[in-house]
Amino acid sequence: MTDIPAAASPNPAAPRPSASPASPAIPSAAATAATAASPVPGRGGASAPGGAGTADADLVAAAVAAAGRGMVDREVVAEVVALCAVAGEHLLVVGAPGTAKSEAVRRVAGQLGGRYFEYLLGRFTEPNELFGPVDLRRLREGRVEFETRGMLPEADIAFLDEVFLGSTAVLNTLLGLLNERVFRRGGTVLASPLRVCVGAANHLPEDPGLAAFADRFLARLFVEPVADARLEELLEAGRRPAPALLPPADGAAAHGAPGRPTDLLGALDRLAAAAGTCDLTEVTPAVATALRRLRAAGVPVSDRRAVRSQRLVAAAAVLDGRDRATTRDLWVLPLIAPTADAQALARDTLADLIEKSANHSLVHAAEEMSRSADARAERLARSAAALLAEHGALPGGADSRLRLEGALREIDAGFDPDDLPAVLAGVRADLVAAVSPT
Repeated sequence: MTDIPAAASPNPAAPRPSASPASPAIPSAAATAATAASPVPGRGGASAPGGAGTADADLVAAAVAAAGRGMVDREVVAEVVALCAVAGEHLLVVGAPGTAKSEAVRRVAGQLGGRYFEYLLGRFTEPNELFGPVDLRRLREGRVEFETRGMLPEADIAFLDEVFLGSTAVLNTLLGLLNERVFRRGGTVLASPLRVCVGAANHLPEDPGLAAFADRFLARLFVEPVADARLEELLEAGRRPAPALLPPADGAAAHGAPGRPTDLLGALDRLAAAAGTCDLTEVTPAVATALRRLRAAGVPVSDRRAVRSQRLVAAAAVLDGRDRATTRDLWVLPLIAPTADAQALARDTLADLIEKSANHSLVHAAEEMSRSADARAERLARSAAALLAEHGALPGGADSRLRLEGALREIDAGFDPDDLPAVLAGVRADLVAAVSPT
């Protein structure tokens, strides 16, 4: 943790200490790992510079896929947490109690590693419970400073449940921390390594006074209980233990956080740096068109959210292994719509602009937000590759065969076998070979 002299006026755009992520620069309005199972063909575009190309994207994709494995219909949450971590933005997840919001975030944080902080806020939550107590040693010297070790200001990833229930004192301190990645309280001024803060709530706040705080969460996800058609899958998943974390490279992470290979946070930071230099020139007219359409349709998009939406576009590009954004990355734009109804409207309004969207690393999120055929092909290819890795030798007998045949049927139901996308052609042939009698 790096101290910032109290007399200084910290510049959020200035370089951060090495422990902190390199947050993508926001262009002005004028300027405008291995995969879950095996590599999936079809990734296109140039690699991002500085080593933050397909290797880093695949490393993060594998960790996120491992986090989502065994969770029914919550893969999108895990993927958007990673997207926001690379973009340097925060995520708000809204859903009824018992919809596994915290479990999804906890699992992806455990896979990504680093210091994790989680807390359930209430009306009587004291600031010390989040930011740390007064440092008694400094107090004896007449200085009011705070001990932040193991608390939110020193976290790499944070999850705050019932985030809108916090007191004014809590929310005001959070506001600066989320916006500038700087913690200021008393005589303590610290640069925070926070990559992403995920806030959760059962519903959006109705108090207009909370609007400024809610606006700090650029991306929004709205989760519903698992559909009735997938209840058997949910029950089966609930009986299985949570997936094990990958072993630590250098011992457990600080403050009791789950251990992970130390290079994974480095991969996130390299991707974040690459997103900061991602070329948005080609896609800027399309983004501007999309934002005009959203506003015309009644979706509220402030100037700040419009400008910062480019961070999500850049993050999607580098997670797809490219250093130049294209219309393939526009699937992120519905995420900035503030309500569930507004997101549905955004998807419909932008349908023609996002119809070719997809993402090699974030297959579920890209499909959910765009509903495009290309995104569905990426997701089916990833799912089929994972099934082949687990069941290709038919180790489970009839059950394995049924799973592979189910994947094959889903591919054939969505695409003409004689005109398959390149990303699906090879994996479909492998599925046919696996289920064919020998």
